[in-house]
Amino acid sequence: MSLPPLPDPHALAVLALTVLALYLFTREAVAIETSSLFVLAALTIGFTAFPYVTLQGEHLEPVAFFSGFGHEALVAVCALMIAGNGLVRTGALEPLGRSLARLWRLSPALSMLLTLVIGAFLSAFVNNVPIVVLLLPILVSVSLRTGAPASGVLMPMGFATLVGGMSTSIGTSTNLLVVSVAADMGLRRLQMFDFFIPAAIVASIAIVYLWLIAPRLLPAREAALTDTSPRIFTAQLAVLEDAFAVGKTLADLIEKTGGMLAVSRIMRDSGTSILPLPDAYIQAGDRLLVNDTPEHLKEYESVLGATLYVGDTVVDEEHPLSEEGQQIAEIVVVQGSPLQGMTLRQLNFADRYQLLVLAIHRAGSTVETLREKIEQVRLRTGDVLLVQGHLDKIAEIKRGGELLVLDATADLPHTEKASTALVIMAGIVIVAAFGLVPIAISAVCGVLLMLITRCLTWRHAAMTLSTQVILIVVASLALGSALLKTGGADYLAQVFVAVTTGASPAVILSGLMLLMAILTNIVSNNAAAVIGTPIAIGIAQQLQVNPEPFVIAVLFGANMSYATPMAYKTNLLVMNAGGYWFMDFFRVGVPLTIIVWLGLSLLLPFMYPLS
Repeated sequence: MSLPPLPDPHALAVLALTVLALYLFTREAVAIETSSLFVLAALTIGFTAFPYVTLQGEHLEPVAFFSGFGHEALVAVCALMIAGNGLVRTGALEPLGRSLARLWRLSPALSMLLTLVIGAFLSAFVNNVPIVVLLLPILVSVSLRTGAPASGVLMPMGFATLVGGMSTSIGTSTNLLVVSVAADMGLRRLQMFDFFIPAAIVASIAIVYLWLIAPRLLPAREAALTDTSPRIFTAQLAVLEDAFAVGKTLADLIEKTGGMLAVSRIMRDSGTSILPLPDAYIQAGDRLLVNDTPEHLKEYESVLGATLYVGDTVVDEEHPLSEEGQQIAEIVVVQGSPLQGMTLRQLNFADRYQLLVLAIHRAGSTVETLREKIEQVRLRTGDVLLVQGHLDKIAEIKRGGELLVLDATADLPHTEKASTALVIMAGIVIVAAFGLVPIAISAVCGVLLMLITRCLTWRHAAMTLSTQVILIVVASLALGSALLKTGGADYLAQVFVAVTTGASPAVILSGLMLLMAILTNIVSNNAAAVIGTPIAIGIAQQLQVNPEPFVIAVLFGANMSYATPMAYKTNLLVMNAGGYWFMDFFRVGVPLTIIVWLGLSLLLPFMYPLS
């Protein structure tokens, strides 16, 4: 085996930046947005300081790396995200959700299969995040009613949306990017259903695995937030004549309780209300208004020599603590949520939503509770908040659709605009499917119609857009362009062909798809797809075979985000909801990856001639 000679310094620098970018995308300590912006800055500064002339004699303009912000693929991705959000906010999928919930009570096994099929089918046309958002509360509520662990159904459901999403050109942002980049490089633009048949065949096999085998591979997991924090109660501590608190300042009381006491108001016998300042003196007969757990309230009662009241009733065995109309719920931080990247203090969460956060759970870390300064925790996609508030307020928040409430105590949102949103979404898909206009145009027109018909407001549309998605797409497009124009992609293709010397084109295609599958579970699937597409075309040119099946292999490989929870955002959602561990994804996702990879490795050379 003889490796090709090294490319020029510019290509080597771009290859080094690609390796660094892939490393940064895996670092949790560095935000993906920051890593993406670094890539853009490095490319533009580097090619400004060291100008480059291509083999065709063209000067490579550094500002060209910003063209991704106006790229057709990014426009289509953002427009489809907004249109999909319109379906969620209008409750357009509610009838389907309610039908599934009723069926689960009659036949769990059949319902499981139907849920997987419907999730996969819908994800072929709508971003899978709103599909998972729709199905999560239904499956969690079914689990609570039946007593069966939710862990047996949530991961299979999430994976079903992933295998369904790879079947059309609009199923995922990854598909749109691969199709657009390949078209930019001179290949025929793949139409919506050009690779539907092999994807549908393999998806059918995958769904059977997810239905019959995957639940048996998953151990029973308890939801991450079950009983992690008891309810919070509002009570009064009445200060008796001989109590420790008499004559002391509020600061003395806080010190006596180890810094745990938090008084919201001091009520005097005269009916006056005193601000709970640290230097406020406590008198006999004062009532301290406190919100806390039963254990802490009873501890304060003992330590301070006070009597615990709710209203005018003394709390004792016959009259326990109660809080009428209060409810505990779980809120998931999803992509585009107003919570993403913010702290509870920055959001002024309690005043804004009238909810008290009891705990925060983050995948791979312990639960943080009220006593651990949760107001300072910066929230990330996949975090789950355990909140308490009045049932009417929780129902109102769930209907509003701004936050994803995981429990199923309140009705799903439904408005008179649901049918309108469905018609508009169907129009987006049908117009693009028949090739009347590109998907970017039909999606943008669809978003305009949703705004005109008030299925969405501009505020909701803006909340849907994700800085992370936009920057990773733009940075990936810029890196792919740099690899292509400097010859870096050709060099990698030559290395891949040299390493696989003697293998048939079908085996090389299969190896490329497996490489993409491994890469997409480590770095962003969009980055893997955009970087892999020019390499795939370069490999096909080296072998002098049809490049189309190699491009489709990259597309399919970059969609196999099954083996790690961080591979795709829906994996993080189901990880928290089902209480999964990292190895649970590996245990179920690796066999699924092998099934999909082997199936497509057999089908692609047969259905798409390589010569």
